[in-house]
Order: sequence, then C-alpha cells, then structure tokens
Amino acid sequence: MASVDYKKVPIKEKPLFQPPLQEIVDVLSAGLTSTFETVSVSAEDSPDLTQSPYNLTSPGLTGNARLVEIGGPPYLLPLVQRDKLYDLAALAQHLHRDPALLAGAGAGPWPHLGVNCEGIINLSIRNGTVDQGTRIVSVEPVGAAKGSSGYLQRQLPNTETRTALLGNYLLSEGKPGKVIKVVAKKRIGPSNFITAIRETLKNHYGDKVVGLGGMFLLRAGKVKFHVMPDFSSTALCTDEDVDSWLHFFEMSAPITHVGTLVTGDHGLDLRVQHFHGFSAHGDGGHYHYDTTPEEVHYEGYFALASHIIRVDAPEQTHAVGRD
Repeated sequence: MASVDYKKVPIKEKPLFQPPLQEIVDVLSAGLTSTFETVSVSAEDSPDLTQSPYNLTSPGLTGNARLVEIGGPPYLLPLVQRDKLYDLAALAQHLHRDPALLAGAGAGPWPHLGVNCEGIINLSIRNGTVDQGTRIVSVEPVGAAKGSSGYLQRQLPNTETRTALLGNYLLSEGKPGKVIKVVAKKRIGPSNFITAIRETLKNHYGDKVVGLGGMFLLRAGKVKFHVMPDFSSTALCTDEDVDSWLHFFEMSAPITHVGTLVTGDHGLDLRVQHFHGFSAHGDGGHYHYDTTPEEVHYEGYFALASHIIRVDAPEQTHAVGRD
C-alpha cells in the first residue's frame, strides 16, 4: 500500500513560544513539588542517549528542534482509514532535514505485521542512511480476548520507515546540547509525569504555547500501559468504547519513553501530550501513569521546540481517544 504523498496533503508550520531554558527550569522546579516528593530540574547537556539504558539512535536531542504531529485519532476512530500510511524517512527528505532524529509516539506500520500495533519511533538519518531503532508492540496472540492476551515487542528493520494514522514526534538533528533535565521521585499528586510538566508550564505561560519533545527513563517502579489490538470492526465512538477495545498491562522499569507535549492546541488540532515506551526486556506501549507512586523514579531529557509542524490534519475532528 502506498504511503501518503506529502506534496498532496496540508502541512502547516507555526512558531512556538520559547522562554529561556533557565526560566523553564525555575517554573518546573517550583511547580512539580505538588506532584512529586523529590524534584530536581536543570538545564544541562544530556548524557550520550545512544548508550544503555536510553538506547536512542542519536546521542542528543538538539539542533533545529521542532515538533511534528502527523494525522490524528480521527483516522483511527470511529473506524480506521487504512490509507493513512506515512513514510518518516520521506517526510524528513520532504522537509529537507538531514541529519535528522525523529523520536516519539505513533501507530506502528500495520502492513509490516499485518495487524495494528503501537509504534515507539526512534529513527535517525545521516547522509541519507537510516538507523532504525523503532520498536513496535502488538497484542499476542492476534485476536486474543482482553484479559487473556499478552504482547510482543519487535524492532523494525532499517528498510521499514513507515508509521500509520497518527503520531507525535520530536524532529531535531539529534545533536548533543543543552536540554531540560527533570528528575522526579515518589509521586504524591494525581497527575502522571508528563501531565504534571505540561500543566505546570500551562499554568505559568497561559495562552503562550510552549512545546517540548524528548525522552524520559522510568528508572524504578511500574507503569500502566496500553497496547492497541487489531483494528475494531465496530465503530468506536466514545472514550468508553476505546477503553473497552484497548488492552491494558502493568509494565516494569527500566523503560525508555519518547514523545512530545504542548501547552495548547495552537489552532492546529494538536494532541497535547503523547509518549510511548520500549525496553530491553520486552515491555512497551502507550504510557498512562505509574502504578507504584511510592517507588517511582523518572529521569527526563527534553528539547525546547521552536516550531510545530502539522502534517495532514483530519478535516473532520473529534476529542475521542486522546488520553
């Protein structure tokens, strides 16, 4: 099946508000203390993120950092639109981005497996050569009943650079450089790690839309994830329908998560936060929240994005399936 032709779909780009990194550090340092007992925020060079336990395909997150949102939940719900396949290597080429790191949360390339799957995108391109670290996670066995199913994580080959339906990605040169480091331990508030960061920034910056993209490592604790089963043959019209369809699992550290967050819709029908995780031990999927607040330990590295690039936004939209 052919991928979407980027010359034939709408692509819009808007600047994001870029406060000084140290200002963001100060805002998060104060704001996150209502959600976590221990909080440490700093602006510093990230470690080499190609190394374990991070396992990204580029050493850093910086260099012309922008956020990209492709498609959206309306291409999945209420019924799937199978023609919405996107080649990420072709997108980087269309945007004249090389070197490029694309890292984030999306739907996996269902034609590769023959079934719907989660995509944990971790793709670098240098001098036209693809380094594909993307993992996909599917419900196993295919068609298993909810509650009696498992899941299987696989790594995509360098020749498979597609994603499907929807996705939220950091696009940068993957260079080492100054990022926002957030370490948080022992959750004492109701929000998950990413929601706490986003809401803290939203409360401070109001209508000025700030965007971050990058990764966080779950160093300790357990988390609730979902894995999408194969596409539903019946229409999924409400969040309750979606929850009944999804398969939920508890997964264990260490897990590397990649994705994006924005503090507002910016008039582009944006998904305000979206992170997926993968691991060396096979756990992976869509991050919801930690289930062991007493022992949880997060370590995050985030690049401040200058722009948001909106690719092929659905003409008819809705708010279902955005958790």
